[in-house]
Amino acid sequence: MTTMQTDPRPLFRDALDWVAGLIDGVRPDQFTDPTPCPEFDVSSLIGHLVSTIDRGRVIGAGGDPLTVPETVNEPEGGWVATLRTSADRYWEVWNDDAMLDTVVTAPWGTFPGRASVLIALNEALVHGWDLAAATGQPAEADPALANAALGIMQHALPETPRGGPVPFGPVVESAPTAGATERLANWSGRPTAPWKH
Repeated sequence: MTTMQTDPRPLFRDALDWVAGLIDGVRPDQFTDPTPCPEFDVSSLIGHLVSTIDRGRVIGAGGDPLTVPETVNEPEGGWVATLRTSADRYWEVWNDDAMLDTVVTAPWGTFPGRASVLIALNEALVHGWDLAAATGQPAEADPALANAALGIMQHALPETPRGGPVPFGPVVESAPTAGATERLANWSGRPTAPWKH
């Protein structure tokens, strides 16, 4: 089955559950800690994950994703509840099977809907890895989930070219002991060690 025949939605659902568990494991004193993604501390990284889900919903609905901020502020009701609410709204658009082959437009191009879900899946797992690494939690998602996502992204996101219109850094060589989630982060251009200076 090729990438463009794959339904990535079950993988994305599992990835969101994994991320929700990681968010639930963040201690209050960790929200201002740095993460392997240098643009974000822990709190703003979670806010960016929520925004990514919201932007995916807007893309599926035919709107302009840039109307959604890159990151949202910490809500009163808590991050896990906010993530779940954003996911529920996302699935109101993307539960329709026809969306997988519907052409959608994002700032980085026009492509079938399933590619938008693949991008969201990659964001969830890579930023989930960031969050876990920053907060001292187990940084590997379920191996079946991470290996499936890695295989898809190695096909969908070639090693070259990177940069410019392809918003990913060069592939980072993985450590021999790296699990599938870390290797996915490396494939997406994320240096995983040492990241904390």
